[in-house]
Amino acid sequence: METFNLQELHLWIKSQAQELGFSEMRVTDLDVSQAMPYLQDWLEKGHHGDMNYMIEHAHLRANPKKILPQAIRILSFRMDYLPKALFEQANDWREIEWAKIHDPQAAVISVYARGRDYHKVLRSRLKSLAQKIEEKISPLNYRVAVDSVPLLEVEFAKKSGLAWRGKHTLALHREAGSMFFLGEILIDIPLPIDDPIGDHCGQCQACIDICPTQAIIAPYQLDARKCISYLTIEHQGSIPVELRPLIGNRVYGCDDCQLVCPWNKFASSSTLGDFDERHQLGQLHLFEVFLWSKDTFEKMMQGSAIYRIGYEQWMRNIAVGLGNLLRESLASEEVKQQARDVLKAQFRQVNELVDEHIEWALLA
Repeated sequence: METFNLQELHLWIKSQAQELGFSEMRVTDLDVSQAMPYLQDWLEKGHHGDMNYMIEHAHLRANPKKILPQAIRILSFRMDYLPKALFEQANDWREIEWAKIHDPQAAVISVYARGRDYHKVLRSRLKSLAQKIEEKISPLNYRVAVDSVPLLEVEFAKKSGLAWRGKHTLALHREAGSMFFLGEILIDIPLPIDDPIGDHCGQCQACIDICPTQAIIAPYQLDARKCISYLTIEHQGSIPVELRPLIGNRVYGCDDCQLVCPWNKFASSSTLGDFDERHQLGQLHLFEVFLWSKDTFEKMMQGSAIYRIGYEQWMRNIAVGLGNLLRESLASEEVKQQARDVLKAQFRQVNELVDEHIEWALLA
């Protein structure tokens, strides 16, 4: 390998990352031993729900060298995703999002999922960056990671100083709040390690107090089985009846803990068009989307993270939203009748799972 200055290389990689749309890059080592007792306790309590891959891959999360034996450093990246149009609509973009949540006819999708699937965006750009490094430093062993690789990504973001872990368990940054994606590259180059930053949540526990299902059971502790994001995205079966009324009109994910977080007042808009809203996914109506055919769903969600949950799970989520509309005291009888009509129109049209949620909705 050619001799080179590691500090200069570190700075060069950061500059290349910014050119590719990343907001920041930091470097740390592979040691996550401090986080493992928390992960083991979380798994033993069953807080992972149906996400059995968390147990199956725990040994890989404990030791990234099992993913890339030659690795000695992890490059941790932040990419802001707040759509520019949303950012420009109001003095505080969060007001727009709260208004949607309080409109019982709206079908609310988490902000991060309204644009192109972030897995594809980050993975392609991380691969491009890795190839640039490889052109400069050869030979190079590396592995790109975006969610699909079992790494404790928030822990690496924390160790590297890219972010701190908020009480809602998400990564937080002074200049970006929590409205960003994380990505990593494992490499075999002994780059200088960046210093971590402190926790800046202080005494605030707004995220804990606001959670509709009280899924944040204590600071830094999330019971995924209660989390609306888990229930509408990861969970494939019947949504527990006692949690359905608490989901409201959130049909894919939940942003409440982020919307209430004071740090998100400083969130930055994305510099990439990839995260601009597609197909008006931030303006959907429950009646409209519940009448979609499977072909329409696949056409509208092609290239979106939402495509992954599939039509049946999407319809299950919408049925819950319509059931909550029927339980909304402020909704007019005319609106409620429309809700009943669209629910009945889709009964026995999709599958038994959807039918069960339709029947629950019509019991209102």
